[in-house]
Amino acid sequence: MGPARLTAGLDHTRRLDLPAHRTLHGMTEPRTLDELMSYANEVDMRGRGGAAFPFARKLRAVADAVRSMRSECVVLINGAEGEPASSKDAMMLTRNPHLVLDGAILAAEALGAREVVLATPGGEVSEASVNAAVAERQAANVAGGAESRVPIRVVGIKERFISGEGGALVNAVNGQEGIPPGRKRRAAQSGVDGLPTLLSNTETYAQLALLAEYGPEKYAEVGTAKEPGTILLTVSGGAANGAVIEVPTGVMLADVLAMCEADIGDGVLFGGYHGAWLSAEAVQRAVVSREGMKAAGATLGAGIIVPVGSSTCSLGEAARVAAYLGSESAGQCGPCRLGLPDIGRLMCDLAEGNGSVDAIRRAVRMVERRGACSHPDGTAKFVLSALDAFESEITLHLEQGSCGRPVLGVMPMPEREKEVEYRLEVDWSRCIGHGLCAHLLPEFVKLDDYGFPAFRKIPGFMAKEAQRAVDMCPALAIRLSSGDGHGGPAPKPNGSPLRLVKKDGTTKTGPIPRLSRLGSRSGASRAGGTAG
Repeated sequence: MGPARLTAGLDHTRRLDLPAHRTLHGMTEPRTLDELMSYANEVDMRGRGGAAFPFARKLRAVADAVRSMRSECVVLINGAEGEPASSKDAMMLTRNPHLVLDGAILAAEALGAREVVLATPGGEVSEASVNAAVAERQAANVAGGAESRVPIRVVGIKERFISGEGGALVNAVNGQEGIPPGRKRRAAQSGVDGLPTLLSNTETYAQLALLAEYGPEKYAEVGTAKEPGTILLTVSGGAANGAVIEVPTGVMLADVLAMCEADIGDGVLFGGYHGAWLSAEAVQRAVVSREGMKAAGATLGAGIIVPVGSSTCSLGEAARVAAYLGSESAGQCGPCRLGLPDIGRLMCDLAEGNGSVDAIRRAVRMVERRGACSHPDGTAKFVLSALDAFESEITLHLEQGSCGRPVLGVMPMPEREKEVEYRLEVDWSRCIGHGLCAHLLPEFVKLDDYGFPAFRKIPGFMAKEAQRAVDMCPALAIRLSSGDGHGGPAPKPNGSPLRLVKKDGTTKTGPIPRLSRLGSRSGASRAGGTAG
């Protein structure tokens, strides 16, 4: 809708290779740091990944860290959407990768960065497209061009809902487990390889390239006065023609939905699975901009729009999403690890005509503001918004057991591999009922009237904690087995292997050894002594 900027040329070709990109946009001329910050401030350029942080402030924070630490820095492109209902980053990296790389290289040159790192889901078409784009630039450089002024490194990461969170992304790029760090840290201070890192979203860097190409005045010719430019929206769900659409800020949300032939039904989810539901009435008044969506009771976020439609059970769809969000917990924060799956189960009970809204609200209060990242709060926001938006639906389900509509699964969900489940097995001849396993895993181990344990199945994301309970059992009475009946320890977290110091002072590095649990009593005693 309106002038094509981010999507210019894509009506004629599936993918813009380097020659086609240069024909449209020309060569990118380097800009100083002050120039880039001045441009970004003039149009109030914000990040397009959801948080809408001022881009000029990010540039300044990294530059200040480089100066105070006297170190190099890195520019990191966040192409890990994670969000199942978003496709804009994948579209840009697949079809228009050079515009993204131009923006990142502009920032890297202005900061004097060591390299540009692009993180994207591994094994996807977007990764192949970006690798091809890097190869095209290297070939042009060999032929006498100037396309590879800054080294570019592509990192394929495992995609899950939280993989796009800044700390999780940095961990994944650094070869660690891609989950948010327990203690919040700013990428501008310590990111890739511990260096100051400019971390921003795929679309943000593409917008930076356009801002440098057009200049602030021409860039601001479209959009609203306060939020100039265009924005990418992903429309799915109950839309007959789901698509990624580029629109100027200030257009009516109803016009966007009409273009996609969307059935609004009971409402529209705006902002993704950490967003809020808008009623059909609110949709007709909503304006697509940060200011407009705030007035409508939602947030612009990453531009995700999911109309639920009128042929599916809206409460059942919300319950599906809540259950999915619960399964996507990183499993490292207790309130999130335990609370989000409970909320998902309670939402599913409600959709089946059982449970109560009050119970869900109490469960939500138990997780709010109690996690290392925004996942608990975002899930809480989604669930509370659904309870308000689908109040009449909930009444029908509680009174009649159903609203009469099936759950068609219109809310986008990733194809999920069946997660391995584990179980704890006990050697009853060794167990003395000390109860430490129940203390360490209270949600999966219960003690009977005699003080002996009874076990529930262990989900895959709790495997490390379960293995810890096994390792700490004083009687060496329990072991961890996979759900298919095969024994073996749980997967160890990514990171450094165990470092053993021998009696002669030399060291040996290797995997953490698994203590025998079926050996002799004397062997168990010796193992228990060294384990302490």
